[in-house]
Amino acid sequence: MLLVFTLVSWLLLFAYRPYGCTGRGLDKGGIGAEEGKEHKAVEATDNADHLKSNRLLGALPVEEFEHLRPHLETITLEVKDFLYERDVPIEHVYFPIDCVTSVMAQMKDGRMVEVGTIGKEGMDGLPVFLGAQTAPLTSFCQVPGDAARMAADALRSEVGPGDRLHELLRRFTEATLVFAAQSSACNRLHSVEQRCSRWILHTHDRVGKDEFHLTQEFLSQMLGVRRASVSEVASALQGEGLISYWRGNLRILDRSGLEAVACECHGVITKEFDRLLDSGA
Repeated sequence: MLLVFTLVSWLLLFAYRPYGCTGRGLDKGGIGAEEGKEHKAVEATDNADHLKSNRLLGALPVEEFEHLRPHLETITLEVKDFLYERDVPIEHVYFPIDCVTSVMAQMKDGRMVEVGTIGKEGMDGLPVFLGAQTAPLTSFCQVPGDAARMAADALRSEVGPGDRLHELLRRFTEATLVFAAQSSACNRLHSVEQRCSRWILHTHDRVGKDEFHLTQEFLSQMLGVRRASVSEVASALQGEGLISYWRGNLRILDRSGLEAVACECHGVITKEFDRLLDSGA
Protein backbone atom coordinates (compact mmCIF):
# COMPACT_ATOMS: atom_id res chain seq x y z
CA MET A 1 0.00 0.00 0.00
CA LEU A 2 2.84 2.44 0.83
CA LEU A 3 4.34 1.78 -2.59
CA VAL A 4 1.01 2.71 -4.17
CA PHE A 5 0.88 5.92 -2.10
CA THR A 6 4.41 6.82 -3.21
CA LEU A 7 3.39 6.29 -6.84
CA VAL A 8 0.23 8.39 -6.40
CA SER A 9 2.18 11.23 -4.76
CA TRP A 10 4.87 11.19 -7.46
CA LEU A 11 2.34 11.16 -10.28
CA LEU A 12 0.32 14.00 -8.75
CA LEU A 13 3.37 16.19 -8.28
CA PHE A 14 4.55 15.47 -11.84
CA ALA A 15 1.13 16.03 -13.34
CA TYR A 16 0.54 19.48 -11.87
CA ARG A 17 3.82 21.38 -12.02
CA PRO A 18 3.26 25.13 -11.60
CA TYR A 19 4.33 26.12 -15.17
CA GLY A 20 5.40 29.59 -14.13
CA CYS A 21 2.51 30.25 -11.76
CA THR A 22 3.43 33.23 -9.61
CA GLY A 23 0.93 32.63 -6.83
CA ARG A 24 2.47 32.44 -3.38
CA GLY A 25 1.70 30.09 -0.55
CA LEU A 26 -1.82 29.74 0.75
CA ASP A 27 -2.98 32.36 3.21
CA LYS A 28 -3.19 30.48 6.49
CA GLY A 29 -6.02 32.60 7.79
CA GLY A 30 -8.11 29.44 7.70
CA ILE A 31 -8.24 27.14 10.69
CA GLY A 32 -7.87 23.44 11.15
CA ALA A 33 -11.10 21.63 10.43
CA GLU A 34 -11.15 20.28 13.98
CA GLU A 35 -10.78 23.67 15.66
CA GLY A 36 -13.81 25.64 16.72
CA LYS A 37 -16.21 23.55 14.64
CA GLU A 38 -19.49 22.01 15.64
CA HIS A 39 -19.42 18.25 15.15
CA LYS A 40 -22.61 16.20 15.09
CA ALA A 41 -22.75 12.50 15.86
CA VAL A 42 -24.56 10.48 13.20
CA GLU A 43 -27.63 9.49 15.15
CA ALA A 44 -30.81 10.80 13.51
CA THR A 45 -32.03 9.03 10.40
CA ASP A 46 -32.13 12.24 8.39
CA ASN A 47 -28.52 12.94 9.34
CA ALA A 48 -27.50 9.44 8.25
CA ASP A 49 -29.32 9.87 4.93
CA HIS A 50 -27.50 13.18 4.43
CA LEU A 51 -24.17 11.38 4.80
CA LYS A 52 -25.18 8.84 2.18
CA SER A 53 -25.06 11.66 -0.39
CA ASN A 54 -21.36 10.83 -0.41
CA ARG A 55 -20.91 8.26 -3.16
CA LEU A 56 -18.79 5.89 -1.08
CA LEU A 57 -20.91 5.96 2.05
CA GLY A 58 -24.08 5.70 -0.02
CA ALA A 59 -22.85 2.49 -1.65
CA LEU A 60 -22.32 0.65 1.64
CA PRO A 61 -24.58 -2.22 2.71
CA VAL A 62 -26.88 -1.27 5.60
CA GLU A 63 -25.01 -3.51 8.05
CA GLU A 64 -21.63 -2.04 7.21
CA PHE A 65 -22.88 1.54 7.35
CA GLU A 66 -24.45 0.89 10.76
CA HIS A 67 -21.17 -0.61 11.96
CA LEU A 68 -19.27 2.52 10.90
CA ARG A 69 -21.96 4.95 12.02
CA PRO A 70 -20.62 5.46 15.59
CA HIS A 71 -17.26 6.47 14.10
CA LEU A 72 -18.75 9.12 11.78
CA GLU A 73 -19.63 12.71 12.55
CA THR A 74 -20.74 15.58 10.36
CA ILE A 75 -18.78 18.81 10.12
CA THR A 76 -19.40 22.02 8.20
CA LEU A 77 -16.27 23.23 6.42
CA GLU A 78 -15.58 26.81 5.40
CA VAL A 79 -13.22 28.04 2.67
CA LYS A 80 -9.56 27.45 3.61
CA ASP A 81 -10.29 25.25 6.62
CA PHE A 82 -7.35 22.85 6.73
CA LEU A 83 -7.97 19.09 6.75
CA TYR A 84 -4.31 18.16 7.05
CA GLU A 85 -0.95 19.80 6.42
CA ARG A 86 2.28 18.76 4.80
CA ASP A 87 4.34 16.24 6.79
CA VAL A 88 1.99 16.49 9.79
CA PRO A 89 0.23 13.31 10.99
CA ILE A 90 -3.21 12.99 9.39
CA GLU A 91 -5.75 12.68 12.21
CA HIS A 92 -9.00 12.37 10.25
CA VAL A 93 -10.33 11.34 6.86
CA TYR A 94 -13.23 13.22 5.26
CA PHE A 95 -16.13 12.11 3.07
CA PRO A 96 -17.42 15.29 1.35
CA ILE A 97 -21.19 15.60 1.07
CA ASP A 98 -21.67 18.94 -0.69
CA CYS A 99 -18.27 20.57 -0.17
CA VAL A 100 -15.13 20.28 -2.31
CA THR A 101 -11.63 19.92 -0.91
CA SER A 102 -8.32 20.69 -2.58
CA VAL A 103 -5.03 18.83 -2.25
CA MET A 104 -2.07 21.15 -2.78
CA ALA A 105 1.63 20.71 -3.50
CA GLN A 106 3.98 23.47 -2.36
CA MET A 107 7.35 24.34 -3.89
CA LYS A 108 10.41 25.46 -1.93
CA ASP A 109 9.82 29.07 -2.96
CA GLY A 110 6.30 29.00 -1.52
CA ARG A 111 4.38 28.61 -4.76
CA MET A 112 1.43 26.25 -4.52
CA VAL A 113 -0.57 24.38 -7.13
CA GLU A 114 -3.58 22.14 -6.79
CA VAL A 115 -2.92 18.47 -7.48
CA GLY A 116 -6.42 17.19 -6.92
CA THR A 117 -9.98 17.96 -5.89
CA ILE A 118 -12.30 15.69 -3.95
CA GLY A 119 -16.05 15.96 -3.64
CA LYS A 120 -18.98 13.68 -2.96
CA GLU A 121 -17.45 10.96 -5.16
CA GLY A 122 -14.67 10.12 -2.73
CA MET A 123 -12.66 10.53 0.46
CA ASP A 124 -10.00 13.07 1.39
CA GLY A 125 -7.25 11.37 3.36
CA LEU A 126 -6.34 8.62 0.92
CA PRO A 127 -2.77 8.40 2.33
CA VAL A 128 -4.28 6.92 5.52
CA PHE A 129 -6.00 4.17 3.54
CA LEU A 130 -2.70 3.47 1.76
CA GLY A 131 -0.86 3.00 5.03
CA ALA A 132 0.84 6.38 5.44
CA GLN A 133 0.84 8.52 8.58
CA THR A 134 1.70 11.77 6.78
CA ALA A 135 1.85 13.15 3.24
CA PRO A 136 4.04 15.73 1.45
CA LEU A 137 0.81 17.56 0.57
CA THR A 138 -1.71 19.92 2.17
CA SER A 139 -5.50 19.66 2.00
CA PHE A 140 -8.07 22.36 2.70
CA CYS A 141 -11.67 23.21 1.87
CA GLN A 142 -12.16 24.92 -1.49
CA VAL A 143 -15.97 25.04 -1.75
CA PRO A 144 -17.78 25.29 1.62
CA GLY A 145 -20.27 22.68 2.76
CA ASP A 146 -20.74 19.56 4.85
CA ALA A 147 -18.59 16.46 5.16
CA ALA A 148 -18.55 13.30 7.25
CA ARG A 149 -15.33 12.65 9.05
CA MET A 150 -13.78 9.66 10.74
CA ALA A 151 -10.68 9.37 12.90
CA ALA A 152 -7.75 7.96 10.95
CA ASP A 153 -7.26 5.30 13.62
CA ALA A 154 -10.90 4.23 13.22
CA LEU A 155 -10.45 3.81 9.47
CA ARG A 156 -7.37 1.68 10.07
CA SER A 157 -9.07 -0.52 12.67
CA GLU A 158 -12.62 -0.77 11.29
CA VAL A 159 -12.08 -0.98 7.52
CA GLY A 160 -10.14 -3.90 6.09
CA PRO A 161 -10.00 -6.39 3.22
CA GLY A 162 -13.38 -7.94 2.61
CA ASP A 163 -15.28 -4.82 3.64
CA ARG A 164 -17.24 -2.99 0.97
CA LEU A 165 -15.68 0.37 1.89
CA HIS A 166 -12.20 -1.12 1.56
CA GLU A 167 -13.05 -2.29 -1.97
CA LEU A 168 -14.57 1.09 -2.88
CA LEU A 169 -11.50 2.93 -1.60
CA ARG A 170 -9.29 0.63 -3.65
CA ARG A 171 -11.31 1.54 -6.75
CA PHE A 172 -11.24 5.22 -5.77
CA THR A 173 -7.44 4.97 -5.61
CA GLU A 174 -7.37 3.56 -9.14
CA ALA A 175 -9.70 6.31 -10.37
CA THR A 176 -7.44 8.91 -8.73
CA LEU A 177 -4.44 7.50 -10.61
CA VAL A 178 -6.36 7.80 -13.88
CA PHE A 179 -7.36 11.36 -12.94
CA ALA A 180 -3.71 12.28 -12.35
CA ALA A 181 -2.44 10.59 -15.52
CA GLN A 182 -5.11 12.16 -17.74
CA SER A 183 -4.52 15.57 -16.14
CA SER A 184 -0.79 15.25 -16.83
CA ALA A 185 -1.52 14.78 -20.54
CA CYS A 186 -4.13 17.55 -20.45
CA ASN A 187 -1.71 20.07 -18.94
CA ARG A 188 0.74 19.50 -21.79
CA LEU A 189 -1.58 19.24 -24.76
CA HIS A 190 -4.62 21.44 -24.17
CA SER A 191 -5.20 25.19 -23.98
CA VAL A 192 -5.83 27.13 -20.78
CA GLU A 193 -9.44 27.70 -21.88
CA GLN A 194 -10.03 23.97 -22.37
CA ARG A 195 -8.40 23.10 -19.05
CA CYS A 196 -10.26 25.81 -17.17
CA SER A 197 -13.57 24.59 -18.59
CA ARG A 198 -12.67 21.04 -17.53
CA TRP A 199 -11.92 22.09 -13.96
CA ILE A 200 -15.16 24.09 -13.71
CA LEU A 201 -17.07 21.01 -14.91
CA HIS A 202 -15.29 18.79 -12.36
CA THR A 203 -16.19 21.22 -9.57
CA HIS A 204 -19.78 21.36 -10.82
CA ASP A 205 -19.94 17.55 -10.73
CA ARG A 206 -18.65 17.45 -7.17
CA VAL A 207 -20.82 20.24 -5.74
CA GLY A 208 -24.03 19.11 -7.44
CA LYS A 209 -25.45 22.62 -7.82
CA ASP A 210 -25.21 25.30 -10.52
CA GLU A 211 -23.79 28.09 -8.35
CA PHE A 212 -20.75 27.81 -6.11
CA HIS A 213 -17.86 29.79 -4.70
CA LEU A 214 -14.68 29.52 -6.77
CA THR A 215 -12.11 32.31 -6.72
CA GLN A 216 -9.62 33.19 -9.43
CA GLU A 217 -6.89 32.39 -6.90
CA PHE A 218 -8.14 28.79 -6.67
CA LEU A 219 -8.57 28.52 -10.44
CA SER A 220 -5.00 29.71 -11.01
CA GLN A 221 -3.76 27.12 -8.50
CA MET A 222 -5.84 24.43 -10.20
CA LEU A 223 -4.35 25.20 -13.59
CA GLY A 224 -0.84 26.26 -12.56
CA VAL A 225 -1.14 29.55 -14.45
CA ARG A 226 -1.16 33.24 -13.57
CA ARG A 227 -4.34 34.84 -12.31
CA ALA A 228 -4.32 37.17 -15.32
CA SER A 229 -4.73 34.12 -17.59
CA VAL A 230 -7.66 32.90 -15.49
CA SER A 231 -9.27 36.33 -15.66
CA GLU A 232 -9.03 36.32 -19.46
CA VAL A 233 -10.55 32.86 -19.76
CA ALA A 234 -13.35 33.61 -17.27
CA SER A 235 -14.21 36.78 -19.18
CA ALA A 236 -14.29 34.85 -22.46
CA LEU A 237 -16.54 32.10 -21.04
CA GLN A 238 -18.82 34.74 -19.56
CA GLY A 239 -18.94 36.60 -22.87
CA GLU A 240 -20.05 33.41 -24.59
CA GLY A 241 -22.90 33.05 -22.11
CA LEU A 242 -21.55 29.82 -20.58
CA ILE A 243 -21.00 31.10 -17.04
CA SER A 244 -21.59 34.14 -14.90
CA TYR A 245 -18.83 35.14 -12.54
CA TRP A 246 -18.88 37.84 -9.90
CA ARG A 247 -16.64 38.27 -6.86
CA GLY A 248 -15.74 34.62 -6.62
CA ASN A 249 -19.26 33.30 -7.18
CA LEU A 250 -19.53 31.20 -10.33
CA ARG A 251 -22.79 30.06 -11.91
CA ILE A 252 -23.11 27.54 -14.73
CA LEU A 253 -25.45 28.94 -17.38
CA ASP A 254 -24.85 26.51 -20.23
CA ARG A 255 -23.26 23.21 -19.19
CA SER A 256 -23.54 21.71 -22.68
CA GLY A 257 -21.74 24.71 -24.11
CA LEU A 258 -19.04 24.43 -21.44
CA GLU A 259 -18.60 20.75 -22.26
CA ALA A 260 -18.12 21.69 -25.91
CA VAL A 261 -15.30 24.07 -24.96
CA ALA A 262 -13.61 21.64 -22.58
CA CYS A 263 -11.25 18.98 -23.84
CA GLU A 264 -12.11 15.29 -23.92
CA CYS A 265 -10.32 14.75 -20.58
CA HIS A 266 -13.41 15.59 -18.53
CA GLY A 267 -15.36 12.81 -20.23
CA VAL A 268 -12.53 10.30 -19.89
CA ILE A 269 -12.12 10.97 -16.17
CA THR A 270 -15.85 11.01 -15.44
CA LYS A 271 -16.38 7.76 -17.32
CA GLU A 272 -13.61 6.06 -15.35
CA PHE A 273 -15.00 7.16 -11.98
CA ASP A 274 -18.46 5.90 -13.02
CA ARG A 275 -17.02 2.58 -14.24
CA LEU A 276 -15.07 1.93 -11.07
CA LEU A 277 -17.46 3.25 -8.44
CA ASP A 278 -20.81 2.27 -9.97
CA SER A 279 -20.31 -0.97 -11.85
CA GLY A 280 -17.16 -2.14 -10.06
CA ALA A 281 -15.76 -3.36 -13.37
